[in-house]
Amino acid sequence: MDGNGRWAERRHLPRVLGHREGAKALERAVRFGVQEGLPYLSFFAFSTENWRRPAEEVEGLMKLFRQTLSDKTAELAEQGIRLRFCGRIGDLPADIRENIEKAEKMTSSLDRMQLIICMNYGGRQEILDAAAKAFANDVSYLDERSFREYLYLPDVPDPDLIIRTSGEMRLSNFFLWQASYAELYFTDVLWPDFDEKDFIDALLAYSKRKRRYGATEGFQK
Repeated sequence: MDGNGRWAERRHLPRVLGHREGAKALERAVRFGVQEGLPYLSFFAFSTENWRRPAEEVEGLMKLFRQTLSDKTAELAEQGIRLRFCGRIGDLPADIRENIEKAEKMTSSLDRMQLIICMNYGGRQEILDAAAKAFANDVSYLDERSFREYLYLPDVPDPDLIIRTSGEMRLSNFFLWQASYAELYFTDVLWPDFDEKDFIDALLAYSKRKRRYGATEGFQK
């Protein structure tokens, strides 16, 4: 979900209006994902580094999160979408934490799609938090499978495809553990302009990739 601020700046608008347009793009993407039968769809909404942005922009984002949670949770539930949040949720403002808890509880039994919103999330922080949990449990041995149980959402499978908008070509601390074998797709389109055609282009590019998971072609186990 990258490029909201630049979208606004190019139109000489406040950055918060770019984030509002970004929320509309998220709605479009979710509708398309449901239409295509995608079982999981994850969005990087707010990183642990985003707190360093100007206070006015951060407050605008928090206001937008509050409004979106209030306005859209019931609508998502009607579509059979389970809403989940990934990140250091405990460090968010108390009212947002309460609304997140309500939204997750309201949609917990739904299974048409799992919509995962990464809030106050950082990939390095997730790995550190997982290691701290394992240490606190006095774990004497860890492998990839057992370590995974300490991640924020251990039951959610690794992503097949990660789409990065706005022309940036890096992960920016997103899903560092989970992205090991994800296919990466980069587009110059700013997130508020990302539409169904752009989503289709990404899926078509993904469909042409050969995923070897480190093995030589013809010898995958």
